[in-house]
Amino acid sequence: MTPAARLQAAIEILDEVIASARDDGPPADSIVTRYFKVRRYAGSGDRRAVREIVFRAIRRSGERPLSGRAAVLGLVEDQPDLAELFGQPRGPEPVREGEEPSQARVVPEWIEAELSPLVTPDELPALLERAPVDLRVNIGRTSREAMLSEFPGAQPTMISPWGIRLSPDSKVDDHPAFADGRVEIQDEGSQLIALVCQAQPGQLIVDLCAGAGGKALALAAASNNQATIIASDTNRARLSKLPARAERAGANIATRLLDGGREAQQLADLAGTADVVLVDAPCSGSGTWRRSPEGRWRLTPERLTRLLALQSRLLDIAAPLVKPGGRLVYAVCSILSREGAGQTAAFLSRHSSWMVEETGLNAGRSDGTGRLLTPAQNSTDGFFVASLIRK
Repeated sequence: MTPAARLQAAIEILDEVIASARDDGPPADSIVTRYFKVRRYAGSGDRRAVREIVFRAIRRSGERPLSGRAAVLGLVEDQPDLAELFGQPRGPEPVREGEEPSQARVVPEWIEAELSPLVTPDELPALLERAPVDLRVNIGRTSREAMLSEFPGAQPTMISPWGIRLSPDSKVDDHPAFADGRVEIQDEGSQLIALVCQAQPGQLIVDLCAGAGGKALALAAASNNQATIIASDTNRARLSKLPARAERAGANIATRLLDGGREAQQLADLAGTADVVLVDAPCSGSGTWRRSPEGRWRLTPERLTRLLALQSRLLDIAAPLVKPGGRLVYAVCSILSREGAGQTAAFLSRHSSWMVEETGLNAGRSDGTGRLLTPAQNSTDGFFVASLIRK
């Protein structure tokens, strides 16, 4: 492919990404992969170059662009030599007078008022820096020291005692340590959320929004696989991935597929019995934009309102499951105030028999009832976590 053809391919992919973000479709990574599956003539260098253009354009545009062409015209403002490719054979059409490029922004304008007050403007660029690959060592099977020696260039994570960090381009899917369950891919921030749960042998732990089970696996390892862990979710496709992962890791985790709207009834047999309930709630994902920058294009005020209502409902479902003296851990991969400190403050106003407990994290900053960690301050994904005790 010529440089002009690569630029045109990036525009076509960006058009699909924009439509997918608007309609809640597949992520940008999947769209790039699908695009080249039917274009066998593109070599590895072509695919790599086009992908780089696509993600540079995505990171540059905080607001969802009107079109892929507008997103790429924005890149021309930063890299004027790209303008020469417009009008070339197999390239984009010539630039027309009056065409508007997308604006360069880190976050959508409406989001700025939603950010935690702790997230200052100088922290925003770190939200789009390429994220490292973090692994969680399955301490029930091996040690972090042993795994550091198996991954050249690996470094221990700064906060999590279970983590090792690799460069952003690292591939581990075919590594023997991944295949036999000695390590799992998991950002240090997610590992810390599991750490706050303080899993102990003999406990009953409920992971209410387990998804594919990454945190449930971490909780099993932390308890030396001697806690009873119930992983529940309403998403069949995601939860169905957990049994195979648990078998690979040697973890004993029970799963419960819940019906949306009937969660409380289906969990009623656990009322007042759980030592720990983890609510890793669905959220804006604003703390993970460095991994999925097009997530900024998917979030709207209306969607945020729906997420806030869901988070509140999940906390109210979780509370009766905790036994007196037990712990409710609430976490969101978000740096938005209403999803974090605001949500737990509202919960405490509704439930007088609960009190705030220190998370035990020697990291992050105090944010209302919990702790906020951000990419700029802590080199983790952004997240809020709070630990609440039932009196």
